[in-house]
Amino acid sequence: MKLHASVTAGLMTITAYDAGYVAVNGRKLTRSFLLTPRSLNEEWPASSIETLGPEHIAAIAALESPIVLLGTGARQRFPSAAVLRPLIERRVGVEIMDTHAACRTYNILMAEGRDVAAALIIE
Repeated sequence: MKLHASVTAGLMTITAYDAGYVAVNGRKLTRSFLLTPRSLNEEWPASSIETLGPEHIAAIAALESPIVLLGTGARQRFPSAAVLRPLIERRVGVEIMDTHAACRTYNILMAEGRDVAAALIIE
């Protein structure tokens, strides 16, 4: 018996992760991607934090989310402030963490009904 309503029904949820993949709604993704509760962009070409450039940040900015979780792969690594400048200038809150921590945080914020985006690098 279900005792509470699911606020995530019909939304993009991270359902699993491990080394080399993240599953969204049960589907394993093995390449970096952008995610919001209502959209999935599997064509985000970021392959590592070292190669993160203006075109990657432009795709994140196009999501128009006030909160962005940047998952930097197996460990937390920080891009330069210059790379993040377009998001900072738009007053977007950017939280940088390893990809698995970003997955957990995304699910919590999404379940709370927050307007959140995740930019997840899978190495």
